[in-house]
Amino acid sequence: MSATDVLAPAPAPAPPAGPPPVPLARVTALAAAEAGTADETGRLSSALTDALTGAGFPRHFVPRRWGGTAGGYREAVDRTAALGAACASTAWCAGLYAAHGRFAAQLPEPGQRDLWGAGPDVRIAAGLTPPAGTAAPVDGGWRLDGEWSCVSGGEHADWVLLAAVEQVPDPAGRPGEAGRGTPPVARVCALPVQDVTVLDTWDSTGLRGTGSNSVVVNGAWVPARRTVPLAELLAGRPGEGRAHCHTLPAMLGGPPLLATAALGAARHALAAWTDWATGPAPHTAPLETDAAARYALARSAAETNAAGLLLDAAADRADRTDPTDAPALAQAVAANRRDTAVAVELLVTAVERLFRTGGIHSRERGGELQRCWRDVHTVAAHGALRLEPAADAYAAAVAGR
Repeated sequence: MSATDVLAPAPAPAPPAGPPPVPLARVTALAAAEAGTADETGRLSSALTDALTGAGFPRHFVPRRWGGTAGGYREAVDRTAALGAACASTAWCAGLYAAHGRFAAQLPEPGQRDLWGAGPDVRIAAGLTPPAGTAAPVDGGWRLDGEWSCVSGGEHADWVLLAAVEQVPDPAGRPGEAGRGTPPVARVCALPVQDVTVLDTWDSTGLRGTGSNSVVVNGAWVPARRTVPLAELLAGRPGEGRAHCHTLPAMLGGPPLLATAALGAARHALAAWTDWATGPAPHTAPLETDAAARYALARSAAETNAAGLLLDAAADRADRTDPTDAPALAQAVAANRRDTAVAVELLVTAVERLFRTGGIHSRERGGELQRCWRDVHTVAAHGALRLEPAADAYAAAVAGR
């Protein structure tokens, strides 16, 4: 039995063979060439997103019965970080296209067939937390209404996963959010992108090229086979034909995959700073004359390397943790949240130091170092990567609560 197979996959028609995969080096070169344009325009190009698809990012966690890879987290982290060293926005979208395939694998099998019956190379965007909009039960499915913000890569997606609050009668027969006095239940609905309207709302300081716009849905009917409770989607579950990656909770492998965009951006920042510090006139090479610059280089390089080691360890932990061992699983989730949050803080500190010591030209519009600085800070602001809640969760796990 391999590390990624729990049981043999259920039989399914073999998908048609696709074109040869696009080499990662080719995608990385294209991402580097288009990074400035993506930052200015607020979106990735169609050519770049097609290259991401050809390189296998959307299929990485897709079940094998649909022609996917059902791969591991370490490979996903390594490949996404390589993209991040070229363009953090590209890495962010690539990592999410991969992760959302893992989420969609929690749908009932007939719903999965809707997405992947013709092949696994399907780009999926998502708006999951916090749930927005409403899902009302109707004959054979759910009626979805609402607006979801920060849906990264939505402009180039084929499908969208959206979490909404269920609207069901309470015990007294009154309509409402799962009954008065009970917590609202969130349900995830999978819609073809043609059923949503993408609004041009994304104007962030960093990760500008992700096109993380809002999407609106007005009364779309979603069949029951294309829905799943949000809690089930986030929890993962063992079962017949399910690969290891589909049995894990989202907070085990998700945080290190999200953080890889910051890791790549920090490596890019370090390279750009080093080019400046060792370059020719008009300035005097600061490494030769300035002890503070030498300190900044050594400290930031070490912090970036340390963060990479933490993220690698977190990805390896996700790949080897037994999902049926509940105590070990809880400890692994807490450790991964801890290590990822600390890694991101190290990356912020490293890039902040480089930005402050990188000379006045590093702050010019269009400069690589300032773009990396903005991108790393934006990644670090994501709720799943904050140290305070991660520390609380780790302390609770250590205390056995």
